[in-house]
Amino acid sequence: MADPSERLLRFEPGRRLSLTPRLLIINLLPLLLLGGGVFYLDSYRKQLLNERYKLARVEAQITAEALAGASRERQEALLIQIGKEQTMRLRMFDAEGKLWADSFALAEPSFAFDKPGDETWQEDLARWMDRAVDTIVGADPIPDYVEPDDPDADAWPELKRAREENLTQIQLRDASDGSPVINTAAPVGLLGATLLTTRNAVDITQEVREARSTLILAVLLALFMSTLLSLYMARTIVTPLRMLASATNRVRLGRERQVEVPRLPGRRDEIGQLARAIADMTDTLRQRIDAVEHFAADVAHEIKNPLASLRSALESLGTVDDRDLRHQLNAIAAHDVRRIDRLVSEISEASRIDAELSRATFEPIDLVALAQNIVGRRETRDENGGRPVTIAQPIGGATVMGVPVRLERVIDNLLDNAVSFSPSRAPIEVVIDRADGLVTLSVSDRGPGIPEEAREKVFRRFHSDRPEDEGFGQHSGLGLAIARTIAEGHGGTLIAESRADGDEGACLVLTLPDALANRR
Repeated sequence: MADPSERLLRFEPGRRLSLTPRLLIINLLPLLLLGGGVFYLDSYRKQLLNERYKLARVEAQITAEALAGASRERQEALLIQIGKEQTMRLRMFDAEGKLWADSFALAEPSFAFDKPGDETWQEDLARWMDRAVDTIVGADPIPDYVEPDDPDADAWPELKRAREENLTQIQLRDASDGSPVINTAAPVGLLGATLLTTRNAVDITQEVREARSTLILAVLLALFMSTLLSLYMARTIVTPLRMLASATNRVRLGRERQVEVPRLPGRRDEIGQLARAIADMTDTLRQRIDAVEHFAADVAHEIKNPLASLRSALESLGTVDDRDLRHQLNAIAAHDVRRIDRLVSEISEASRIDAELSRATFEPIDLVALAQNIVGRRETRDENGGRPVTIAQPIGGATVMGVPVRLERVIDNLLDNAVSFSPSRAPIEVVIDRADGLVTLSVSDRGPGIPEEAREKVFRRFHSDRPEDEGFGQHSGLGLAIARTIAEGHGGTLIAESRADGDEGACLVLTLPDALANRR
């Protein structure tokens, strides 16, 4: 089953993009969405206009009621006063639709539209933005405000409807400077007269433009800062990743033997952890490659010797007539064949231990019972050469996690080593103990012991320091090396020490994690 994180990465959008544009997109997208709010200021504008419509209707109706029944002089005075106070243009039409009073004609106009060509570039830009937003949001078209040549009421559609329906009518138009113009037509009294009010709601345009400008400025500033921060983040992430990728690629190609993978010691984040992990992995890989090369050279050397002996014996057979000598040469050849077979088996096992342990499923093992079974089997087969083996065990036993057949091989190799170096009938002591979350199994013999300077050498592959009375080629020199590899594969150690009681002899100590202690 695929790892969920792998499935997430598999369907991650933008996998073909490098990290830099992806970081920019991720950081800038929310700001771009925020910038989209500029276009939704149109709803704010509509809300302001709706409120202004209500106000214009009420103002027109109140003004119409005040004008109804007033004398002509009073009506003119009211038109002038209300026009100045409310910054509006008011026009009165009689029952026949003829214009008879205009506040702009009776007094100085209370407002004026900007003439085309007199605006600044900022105003031109603002009007361009207004048109762009209207186009994007699909706003309804607004008719232009144009003063008709005919001053009669029928020239204004809203006035015509108000006269026909005897109801207040509102019409929105667009001035030449882009500001909204609200015309309101209201019947005056019962004699058929009508009032037309014109208000230039330039304040609405100014409020919307100011809000839009503020939002655009804030978004642009945020975009600028976010872009700088995104590029900085991309640089701090992408640059070291590219360095690591380049170094690991050179390691993969093997063109440079001493490629230094940057460790980035100054970084304490995940990039630094990744760099150090890759550097450590590369160092371990080099060590393994070196170990494989040395192992291959050692294998060639170890196999070459019995092969040379075997070839010499076989070549001599054809020229020797002496029966006893021929029998001796056949024995040498057979011995060399067995030695090569043993070497091949040991080499094969040593080369696959790591891979097997990485795939193995560990299980609880009673180390005391395992050691007792091994000792009993060896005594039955007389593999201890008449040397008594004793086992001292802790109270309550000792349990470790591991692969039984592999730990059995470790104990067998330790006992084989002790048997090889122990004098005839000399006892061999196996001591199992538990302490500080660890289980130790030590095998002590009564042999010559191991000098302190040679205690690491005995674990090297093909180490050939054997007892003088042992027949040549009886051991491959891989036993203790295999045992240590298995111990380390179980999270433990295997070392050589002097005997704890100070007597002459060697002591090999296997240490493994205590399964019961680590479970708590």
